[in-house]
Amino acid sequence: YSISPPLFAVLILYAVGGTFLTIKIGQRQVGLNFEQETREANFRYSLMRIRENAESIAFYGGEKNESQLIVKRFKSALDNFADLLVATRNLDFFTSGYRYLISFLPAAVVAPLFFKGEIEFGVINQSASAFNHILNDFSLVVFQFESVAGFSAVIERLVQFRGVIDPEKETGGEEEGDGKTVQPAKTSDASSQLTVTDSTEIEPRGYSSSNSGSSPTRALLDIRRLTLLTPNKSTTLVSDLSLTVTEGRPLLIMGPSGSGKTSLMRAVAGLWESGQGEVLRVAALQPSPQSDGVSPPSEAAAPQPEALFFVPQRPYMVLGTLREQLLYPTWTECMTEEEEGLNEGSNNKACLPFPDDEELRACLERVRLTSVLEYEDGLDTQMDWASVLSLGEQQRLAFARLLLTSPQLALLDESTSALDIENEAYLYSQMIEAGITFVSIGHRPSLVEFHKDVLQLKAKKMEGSWNLRSTDAVIETI
Repeated sequence: YSISPPLFAVLILYAVGGTFLTIKIGQRQVGLNFEQETREANFRYSLMRIRENAESIAFYGGEKNESQLIVKRFKSALDNFADLLVATRNLDFFTSGYRYLISFLPAAVVAPLFFKGEIEFGVINQSASAFNHILNDFSLVVFQFESVAGFSAVIERLVQFRGVIDPEKETGGEEEGDGKTVQPAKTSDASSQLTVTDSTEIEPRGYSSSNSGSSPTRALLDIRRLTLLTPNKSTTLVSDLSLTVTEGRPLLIMGPSGSGKTSLMRAVAGLWESGQGEVLRVAALQPSPQSDGVSPPSEAAAPQPEALFFVPQRPYMVLGTLREQLLYPTWTECMTEEEEGLNEGSNNKACLPFPDDEELRACLERVRLTSVLEYEDGLDTQMDWASVLSLGEQQRLAFARLLLTSPQLALLDESTSALDIENEAYLYSQMIEAGITFVSIGHRPSLVEFHKDVLQLKAKKMEGSWNLRSTDAVIETI
């Protein structure tokens, strides 16, 4: 400013005008970059789905249809990329012109003063140097807009991803004392919500046929006035359901397809949002890291078994060794911390003792899956287990995980659907022998004998009606 006030005014106007025009010309880049990220992700996801379902596609003869879908999504990404190149070209043209004018704009402003004899020639070079340095600082948006546009698209996708994996930020989830965690579901009506609570002590309120017994047992799952709706809230799947699952009294959930069996299991897992009611689940007692004041520190309580263990119809096969398959998910977090060299007390959840190799082999024998040990590296064999093992073998491996963990309550969503009746009966007998209480979803009448109570869900057209009876009463009708 001290060199030439008019030049300083031109600098400010030039920087502000350049920034405004840059934003105006390049504003499409932000949306195009975001759209490019989305379309490329959709294309990659399509390729992944084909890889995972190649056999099913081959059986259906759907290669041509899948090929057309892949080409369509690839073309969509390519078309958007072409639009992005055009937008980038236009912005580059403007940025190049903006840079070009900087080289002679100071001279054009200061030169008339030189010809009038008001300044010396050296002031022109001094003005040009100062102009370039200051304008570079003022023109950060102009020179870096392309990078900022790409970065903002990535940030926007990360924000959306964060909103999906951390819904408590949006729904106002909160933690209560006494080891309870409440997760309110998102519903349109603030007075109607579905809550899932973990508690070490459950005071049963729901119906159970064991209520009539003389010696009450510990409640592991208590469902109170639960109503489940389809995601669009057009159909009632389960209406006003109340029941209690107590220790040593397994429950079988039956009903026609589409009656809401899996939706009920998802609600218990905290994965279903459409509906209202309350679900109380048993929680494992966690040992205190400090002494209780009575027992010496060396006699501190040992880590408790897992309280809940979910077994889906199609088990998840992790990428890793056979040992890692068996230890998933109970010991996975502890293994990760051990590999990273973290302190033993750094884990919020106390780890159960790691099973040794003999226990792992014995567990595979219990589920009749010793054939996987025939590979050269045994428990250290690493391969794509989801492709190597049949669905029936994967389900037996999931039962091996269950028996190793030995939870208080297991929830099984048609977890033996790919097994023959003999192996199904054998695995259920192993659970009973291990003292595991379980809630099963199934269609086969042969499952009834392994449960104490049967919850029968009616068809959709009956608007969520249900019936809970003891196994003896059900067997009489079969």
